[in-house]
Amino acid sequence: MATRLPHRKASRGFTIIELMIVISIILILVSVALPAYNQSILRARESVLRQNLFTMRSVISQYTLDKQKAPQSLDDLVSSGYLKQLPTDPMTGRSDSWTPDQEQGEIASLDQQDEGGIVDVHSGSAGVGSDGTAYNTW
Repeated sequence: MATRLPHRKASRGFTIIELMIVISIILILVSVALPAYNQSILRARESVLRQNLFTMRSVISQYTLDKQKAPQSLDDLVSSGYLKQLPTDPMTGRSDSWTPDQEQGEIASLDQQDEGGIVDVHSGSAGVGSDGTAYNTW
């Protein structure tokens, strides 16, 4: 008479139900985390845009006070050594998309310039920020 070995249930791996539950939980977590990640990326880009605009406006003001005239182009700021290079617009990904505001004529109160020049700069992006205003109005 042959001796029978005790019957052992082999548990090698996961059932399809267990795999489906784990995959469902992962999908739920990703669907919750992805919008938060995208929002944090947008806030970071907007922060960089604000900083770049602040820096460029400050440099335009410094140039105007030092040279007694406003720069005629943004490249004047680089060629005069006020900026190492034009910063990249984080909303467009290009450094040539900045839109400068030109002023024509004299500034009578300060009598600093005979010709117009750049007095402000904005983003070239047509997108709308998280605060509801267009980037090109910042």
